[in-house]
Amino acid sequence: MPFIDTKLNIRLSAEKEAILKARLGEAIANFPGKSEYWLMLNFTDNSRMWFRGYNNFPIAMVEVKLFGTADEETCSRMTGIICRLFKEELDISPDHVYVKYEFTDHWGWNGENF
Repeated sequence: MPFIDTKLNIRLSAEKEAILKARLGEAIANFPGKSEYWLMLNFTDNSRMWFRGYNNFPIAMVEVKLFGTADEETCSRMTGIICRLFKEELDISPDHVYVKYEFTDHWGWNGENF
């Protein structure tokens, strides 16, 4: 039950959104037991974001939320993948990308909780 929520201060074209969707779908498999089949994504572009007191360069805030937990090594690997992806596809410098992880034991779906 992963969810990746991405906020950008730049416009995201439909083409780039499709690429991010596909590549994040592949990347989520780095977490044991997670797959694109259960992955939900949200992309919010043109957000009014500031970083280091400025908003004149591309910025991304990526939140990865998982049912269960993940070890530090897997999260670190995922952060590297996300930062490379956003650099390659959107030209966002890795030092302008925050990645936040949230883990929970309570996740609902289809009228029930896991």
